[in-house]
Amino acid sequence: MSDLTPRSTGAAPAPADGDNRYKAVQAKLDKLGKAMDDATLELESLLRSMQANASDAGDMAQDIANAHLDPKFVALTNAVEAALVGAAREVRTLSDTAQETAGLTHQTRQTHAKLYGALDDIRSNRREKTPKPGFFSR
Repeated sequence: MSDLTPRSTGAAPAPADGDNRYKAVQAKLDKLGKAMDDATLELESLLRSMQANASDAGDMAQDIANAHLDPKFVALTNAVEAALVGAAREVRTLSDTAQETAGLTHQTRQTHAKLYGALDDIRSNRREKTPKPGFFSR
């Protein structure tokens, strides 16, 4: 039985709802970055578990062979080991991609803050209403 359980109901960590205000974008990027960090940790745990199971399957295949059982069981157990090794390799790739995406998300959040943070401070602290983006480009 697996120790892994679904942690969400399938909802996106940062829904694309069309709210492009500075603080909303910052919150979405932060939430996405944290979700990708969590996914990276979970994938690393899955990878270690798969590698351990593959090793156990290899040991079991050897034990079955040493017990002189039907060779088809040795072959089947070796096939399980090979499948787990291949799956673990793909999980490693997925984990690396999740880690890279998390890093890029954090970098994007910092760049967004650098480019638009001061503007948001100015716009947020005005008493007068500020025209919506695109108002002057008519």
